[in-house]
Amino acid sequence: MDEFLLIMRHEDGTKIASPEQMETWMKQTMDWIGSIAAQNKFVGGTGLPFSEARVVQSDKLVTDGPFGDIKETIGGFMHVKAESLDEAVAFAKGCPVLQGEGNTVEVRKISKKDGTH
Repeated sequence: MDEFLLIMRHEDGTKIASPEQMETWMKQTMDWIGSIAAQNKFVGGTGLPFSEARVVQSDKLVTDGPFGDIKETIGGFMHVKAESLDEAVAFAKGCPVLQGEGNTVEVRKISKKDGTH
């Protein structure tokens, strides 16, 4: 079985949901994660706040950010096990983040510890 990273991207990080919306989405997210965990395929994951971040550039320059006013922000990730890329994509299709217009879930296979794919 392979492992995959599901990277949740928000198109507009400046949009703020109401507390009621956040509560609904959190429940939906926990239910989604629970359905994957019930199959013994959830490894881990977390949301990523827009604050408390820095970017280190190739020249070692450190800047504040990324900030929510950029075009796209990473809102979180999940690490899952799947039999195939198609199964990992099926998990991604159930992600509540996709309810937001323009939001995406990127699915990436994780290299094995020995560096192979």
